[in-house]
Amino acid sequence: MARALAEMLDRLRGSRALSAKRDIAGAVAALGYGGAEAIPLGDDCAAIPDGDGYLLFAAEGFQDGFVRAMPWFAGYCGVMVNAGDIAAMGGRPIAVVDTLWGESAENAAPILHGLRDGTRAYGIPVVGGHTNLGSAHCSLSVAILGRARRLLTSFDARPGEVLVAAIDLRGKWHDPHPFWDASSGLVAGGDTARLRGDLEVLPEIAEAGLCRAAKDISMAGILGTALMLAECSRIGIAIDLEAIPRPDGAPMERWLGAFPSYGYLLAARPEDAEAILGRFRTRGIAAAVIGACDGSRKLDVRLGGARGTFWDLGQGPLIGCAP
Repeated sequence: MARALAEMLDRLRGSRALSAKRDIAGAVAALGYGGAEAIPLGDDCAAIPDGDGYLLFAAEGFQDGFVRAMPWFAGYCGVMVNAGDIAAMGGRPIAVVDTLWGESAENAAPILHGLRDGTRAYGIPVVGGHTNLGSAHCSLSVAILGRARRLLTSFDARPGEVLVAAIDLRGKWHDPHPFWDASSGLVAGGDTARLRGDLEVLPEIAEAGLCRAAKDISMAGILGTALMLAECSRIGIAIDLEAIPRPDGAPMERWLGAFPSYGYLLAARPEDAEAILGRFRTRGIAAAVIGACDGSRKLDVRLGGARGTFWDLGQGPLIGCAP
């Protein structure tokens, strides 16, 4: 078991998705980020103080290969992924803008239809952007604006807190890709109000004072996302892999590397954990305490009787955004 766990962790560390997160460290260094800025880098959104709350600003770009292979879903994800980032910060979305390069109007149409369906599903209008339909390639990026009354951040997890995972398991794989989609299937059925209500859980948790730290589970998967949370908060985390909510029949390794359409990690005081779990479960979202925060600056895991270290932040960062 110990050898199997070590080999699985090696593969996850070497995954393309996690390796892509290393690009952030180079960008941070090139920008001259020193960690003392008023708006720290490394969060799901930039949080800009504004009166009695915060403006939230984020953007997502999509690789050409993904846009070509799944144009409608790429457009839809432009809204879905950004909406998730706003919720991860305890906020509510206001509007999006898109930047689209396509080879022709016919080529761009399914991307725009996906974007349209995403805005309708989540109730977030497209208010502008940039379009070029004479390009030699097909690319999409989408930016979003939101607002939070009380923040959830990547920088406020503390030793002694527990780690909660909340993931919507009512979905399906987009084979052969690592996408677990519990969102787009609701568009055809017209049950999009559920999507908006599910996102509302995060700002409600923040405003109730139940949690200060959270992060949207990204393409880096559950372990990569936990690692970024640990790095930004300068803590360690120990995770019980068997405690992670997982769809029936989903292999552990595939699930750990998956990007769920609705998935969050939250760090909270132990006495607040049950209230947090209850808010997700009331919505039909699977939620569980999967680990604990400590001062080790390591991401340790256990699976059955085997234990291993996924990453030692004392030996090197991932995204280079620790304060």
